[in-house]
Amino acid sequence: MDFETLKEWFTLKNVLALLEHYRSFGIAPGIVLPLLESFLPILPLFVFVMANAAAFGLWKGFIISWTGACIGSLLVFYLTRKVGQKRFFAFLSRHPKVRQLMNWVERHGFGPLFLLYCFPFTPSAAVNVVAGLSRVSMQQFALAVIFGKMVMIFIISFIGYDIISLVKQPLRTVFIAIIIFLLWYIGKRVEARFSFTEKERRRSYE
Repeated sequence: MDFETLKEWFTLKNVLALLEHYRSFGIAPGIVLPLLESFLPILPLFVFVMANAAAFGLWKGFIISWTGACIGSLLVFYLTRKVGQKRFFAFLSRHPKVRQLMNWVERHGFGPLFLLYCFPFTPSAAVNVVAGLSRVSMQQFALAVIFGKMVMIFIISFIGYDIISLVKQPLRTVFIAIIIFLLWYIGKRVEARFSFTEKERRRSYE
């Protein structure tokens, strides 16, 4: 099974069926799925969080998804930092775009990481690796992950928990769509601001 086929399989319906099939394992499958997304960015965190909320209820589903996502991000950060001097990661850290993001994270610490983790469309696996390669402290990273993912996962959990109402009440659907769009737009603005800042910094050295 290739990556594209794997990605297409993870629909909300299939993930809910998977959670139901492994219900005897309790909350473990619900924690493992968002944890795996921290290592494999092709997996749909949005779908996993919605499925957990629909299967376990809003608050329990939120805590399950939040726990899995936070553990996964912290593991990726820790492993990247431990093996960051190895050949692959050493090469990666020299890439211009990666170096820019690392510099940005190192200069501002908690703030940019928190913002990035608040947005549902941020490639969190890439952010985890870049943060691990940077000199940002473990404490700053952990706080950004815990609070940033709390915001993002709760929004997605609310959508997943109330998915039926979203279908039956079009106005609520529009409201949620606007929130998601705004989060995406703000994320793009932050990204654009980051690029602009880096260009200005390079000019100052010329």
